[in-house]
Amino acid sequence: MFEKLTASGKLLEKALDATWVREEVIVQNIANVDTPRYKRKTVAFEKYLSQAMDDSSFKLLTTDRRHIGSEDAVDEADIRVETDNNSLSTRLDGNNVDIENEMASLAKNTIKYNVLIQSINGGFNRLKHVISEGRR
Repeated sequence: MFEKLTASGKLLEKALDATWVREEVIVQNIANVDTPRYKRKTVAFEKYLSQAMDDSSFKLLTTDRRHIGSEDAVDEADIRVETDNNSLSTRLDGNNVDIENEMASLAKNTIKYNVLIQSINGGFNRLKHVISEGRR
């Protein structure tokens, strides 16, 4: 029963990890804006999460986590840092970091991080409320 109450928590935790890694990658891109031949990095999480969710429909139904094939789709979603070679550089030094794009990505990621934190806190508050009301 407790696992059903905390099932979304695992997904939120993994998404929070992805936003943290994305923050580090964006900051690294900003720090290397003037480094010759530096190629910007990106974080691919959502793509791998959707693939894991699609693949999970063909898994075995299990009643215990110790059974073979009982891995959760969220656990299978990887957080990967990839080099962005698709962005063509208009600079002579071969660097493809656009500072305006990186600053916008940083702001978007910060908002995403704050929403995830609020969602996790809301889940804990609901659980705390259920526990405190159950004692009465």
